[in-house]
Amino acid sequence: MPAFLPTRADCLPMTVSRSLLCLALSAISTPSLADTVWLKNGDKLTGSIELVDGGKLLLKTDYAGSITLEVEKIATLESERELLVKQDDFTGERAKSLKPAGEGQVELVNGEAPKVVALNSIAQILPPKPLVQDLRWSGNIDFSADYKQAESDVKDYDIDLATQARHGAWRHSFGVEYDHELKDDEKKTDRTELDYDLDRFLTKQFFWQGQLKYTHDRMEDLRIQRTVGTGPGYQFWDDALGAFSVAGLLNRNDFVFDNGESEHFNSAAMEWDYKRKLIGQNVELYTQGELGAPFIDEIDYIIDTEAGVRYKLNSWAALSLKAEWDKVASENGDTDERRYMIGLGVGW
Repeated sequence: MPAFLPTRADCLPMTVSRSLLCLALSAISTPSLADTVWLKNGDKLTGSIELVDGGKLLLKTDYAGSITLEVEKIATLESERELLVKQDDFTGERAKSLKPAGEGQVELVNGEAPKVVALNSIAQILPPKPLVQDLRWSGNIDFSADYKQAESDVKDYDIDLATQARHGAWRHSFGVEYDHELKDDEKKTDRTELDYDLDRFLTKQFFWQGQLKYTHDRMEDLRIQRTVGTGPGYQFWDDALGAFSVAGLLNRNDFVFDNGESEHFNSAAMEWDYKRKLIGQNVELYTQGELGAPFIDEIDYIIDTEAGVRYKLNSWAALSLKAEWDKVASENGDTDERRYMIGLGVGW
């Protein structure tokens, strides 16, 4: 054999290397498994099913971002991913995959006998979480700052965290806000607000709410507000495009003023929470707040509300613009604060 020709032993490493290279290239070029949605009008869409809830399906695609589809217009579905399928708000099963079935139906494959169910009987479809399988967690962190240099130098910043978690019949809402303002290096605003709501859904719309609120204002006449409340609520809708709920609460309030005096009283309150996504879910309008009527003559009414708009800059960042109004009308002195802020936020 000529010396310049490679032997079989020399060719073996080259063959193995080429095989590994081809395998790697094929793995890179092979597209990941996609979910498929067939519509009743004959159209077929591919992407990743992120959520089915409230009669709507949220499909994430590479070609058009996230698309919201009406479930009643869907013929059937297919997915090779493991998904949690719930036919009511309390129980669900993990399907190993979804297979297409007759119009308005889907087949659940879970290792046992496949089961065909009607799409309109499904309350939720979502990827299962490691610990709490049906956990849905969302939230925003907004940071606003303002610096004005004129006759008076004003520095103002605000940090606002709002998050919500839903699993089964329970919903947890938690919020923290801190507002700080300096005017000519003199502190004008220094306030912290905490609130926590726990909702237990009795039906798909009706729920019972428990509420805890705490506000500490180091500059105003009214220094500390503590509220514990409970009452019924109603969820008008909660889906991929937004949510709207109201609640009627009976509250126990404790007010502490800067002169050392305090007020302890009961009150009735109406609470609302509204969110709506527009323009391909790139814009979100929201308002939330509480209007309270105390059962004593010393305090006339209590208002705590905010409204705003968020514009998505990318998948996680947003530009936020909001207005807040907090007012307590009291014989010991009124507090009336209105703030307008613009800033950046992170959402999930």
